[in-house]
Amino acid sequence: MSGPFHLLKTRRFLPFFTTQFLGAFNDNLFKNSLIVLLTYKAASWTSLKPEVLVNLAAGIFILPFFLFSATAGQLADKYDKARLARLVKVLEIAIMLVAGVGFALHSLAVLMGALFLFGVHSTLFGPVKYAILPQHLKEHELVGGNALVEAGTFVAILVGTLAGGLIARLDRGTVWITAGGLAVAIAGYLASRKIPLAPAPDAQLRVNFNLFTETWRNIAFARENRTVFLSIVGISWFWLYGALFLAQFPAYTKNVLGGSETAVTLLLGTFTVGIGIGSILCERLSGRLVEIGLVPFGSIGLTLFGLDLAWASPSQLPGGELLGAMALLNIPGTWRILFDLCGLGLFGGLFIVPLYALIQLRSNVAHRARIIAANNIMNALFMVTGALAAAGLLGAGLSIPALFGVAALCNAAVAIFIYKLVPEFLLRFVVWILIHSVYRLDQRGVEHIPEEGPAVLVCNHASLVDALIIMAACRRPIRFVIDHHIFRWPILSFVLKAGRAIPIAPAKEDAALKAKAFDEVSQALAAGELVGIFPEGNVSADGEIAAFRPGIAQIIARNPVPVIPMALSGLWGSIFSRAHGAVLSKPWMARPFRKVMLKIGEPVMPEEATLEGLRAEVRRLRGEEP
Repeated sequence: MSGPFHLLKTRRFLPFFTTQFLGAFNDNLFKNSLIVLLTYKAASWTSLKPEVLVNLAAGIFILPFFLFSATAGQLADKYDKARLARLVKVLEIAIMLVAGVGFALHSLAVLMGALFLFGVHSTLFGPVKYAILPQHLKEHELVGGNALVEAGTFVAILVGTLAGGLIARLDRGTVWITAGGLAVAIAGYLASRKIPLAPAPDAQLRVNFNLFTETWRNIAFARENRTVFLSIVGISWFWLYGALFLAQFPAYTKNVLGGSETAVTLLLGTFTVGIGIGSILCERLSGRLVEIGLVPFGSIGLTLFGLDLAWASPSQLPGGELLGAMALLNIPGTWRILFDLCGLGLFGGLFIVPLYALIQLRSNVAHRARIIAANNIMNALFMVTGALAAAGLLGAGLSIPALFGVAALCNAAVAIFIYKLVPEFLLRFVVWILIHSVYRLDQRGVEHIPEEGPAVLVCNHASLVDALIIMAACRRPIRFVIDHHIFRWPILSFVLKAGRAIPIAPAKEDAALKAKAFDEVSQALAAGELVGIFPEGNVSADGEIAAFRPGIAQIIARNPVPVIPMALSGLWGSIFSRAHGAVLSKPWMARPFRKVMLKIGEPVMPEEATLEGLRAEVRRLRGEEP
């Protein structure tokens, strides 16, 4: 089955997916039903104002993320995650029983206690939820698995929120809430029993229950890898941005669009559908691998659709009674607003799914759950900060559409800040655009590139963009050795510098630069990095593979590491080749979506690597007889 949906037929994913879906549904079923009860029947529960109670409930639910995330991360690293999932589901059953007692006693204190425990439930399950995926899924399934989890979570939130609001308005609604929540919790427990074992990565870990020291330690684990930490910052910003929009939907619908409760449901549903589409689309656009080049694409969409939502919003409230969902669709401009909301959700999915997968893939396995716990802590911190900032701006007189515009501009600023600190995101974005607009890449043998450790990649030099094509096929960063003249091309210069390419020149032209290049190559290999070489020295002038220069032999002699031969075909004749004279001399001859083939051979041990032997292997891979 194409796409990620085949995972829903596997035991290693379906029981876990069902467990997390039902948990998210139950959290929001109880939380929203309680909020509706407190909003419409507050007088029978307490003398506090409904507005105060609603914000108090939101704060109580999120408080456990600050208090217990550090402990939850340690538990997920120390114990089997499948067993932890089952224990969390048992806790969920107990929480619903507590909630039932609160409803029966008409006790606000007991109900707020149950809400706090639901926050604890989500906090404990968070590290399990994301740390278990890399243990049960293959690398090429990780993006699809995350896509399904994100889409499923938002659908569960929406359905749970709607169900909670509807049930709370029924006669004897509290009985139905208790019974329904208990049934869902039991179903979640039964599903959790089918989750395959997920052994602990650090069974000898001693749990530190000190909230402050362990929280700081978890954040320190996340900061060990700069890309991972800034991915966490990006995820946390998304939750701030998304929560800010979602929190305004009721007031925005009523006070700006003139819509009723059903119109709020329309807006929530549209946003959720967008998230689902974006999450699933991410798996297809990324080629089933972790493609962080989609993250800048997502941030651009989040900014543009956020700004357009602000511009598309009516400046005057329609007169008359509040409109239902169907009536609102007849108002000019409503479809544009819905399109913007769907776009926000779609690009949000493209933004967040690769970041979650990147954290799972690049985190230290022994600390993975604690790094995800650090992510949960920062998510909560960002959402609280965003809520306070939004309340302050609205209190100062800013309109809701203007708030959307300010948030969109802040999104652009945060994105620029992150991409400036980690150019790898923009580098992958440029490469992704190239491969999906100019070329169609068919890659074979990618598994021969080692997942870790040093290696030298050697390839024929068919065009000016060969390095970018290889970057698109390999998710590990590659330090390419490139002729220093190519750094003069504006876009290529940015990509090469962002990829920490190594400029080189012939000895007769600049002996010092050549010596420096060889030193950098040696240092990169000693550090366990991949180094890419085009042994012909120049872009091919006739489409044939020229003799390999001795530089590759010097590199291997200095650093005896495996050599990975690879061959490119299909680039000769493109505008980036020299088939029509100088590179880019005849741009009108460009043919979009040209098919390009990259074949990667098995590693050659350093003691067996010779100039003629490597050239012969590259020719063989390209389909030629040496």
